[in-house]
Amino acid sequence: MPSIFSRIISGEIPCYKVVEDEKFFAFLDINPLAKGHTLVIPKQEVDYIFDLSPEDYAGLFKFAQKIAKAIDIVCPSVKVGIAVIGLEVPHAHIHLVPLNRISDLDFTKPKLSFTPDEFTDLARRIAEHIQ
Repeated sequence: MPSIFSRIISGEIPCYKVVEDEKFFAFLDINPLAKGHTLVIPKQEVDYIFDLSPEDYAGLFKFAQKIAKAIDIVCPSVKVGIAVIGLEVPHAHIHLVPLNRISDLDFTKPKLSFTPDEFTDLARRIAEHIQ
């Protein structure tokens, strides 16, 4: 059975897509820790990030770097943090989260909520700043 992320990539489940290329896909987390919290995934369904080929592993982080720089412009913060946890969804993914303090990367804290229009606008603005 395809992962929820594979179903998002295929369009079966809607998302607030930021950008994609032939190998990778980025979309806003619908339960964000901060405004701009983005998930970056390989299109290839691989559960454990360290099982990606060396080329795909490096490519995923290179793809994430471009998105993080765009998030930095759209959602000013001290830094954009990165987390790879991989326990909830069996599909490798990177969390990019704007940070002002270390506690901003606490996945146990209450999540933020935004309207569909706010998510759509945010995804569009981040995409516009990707180099």
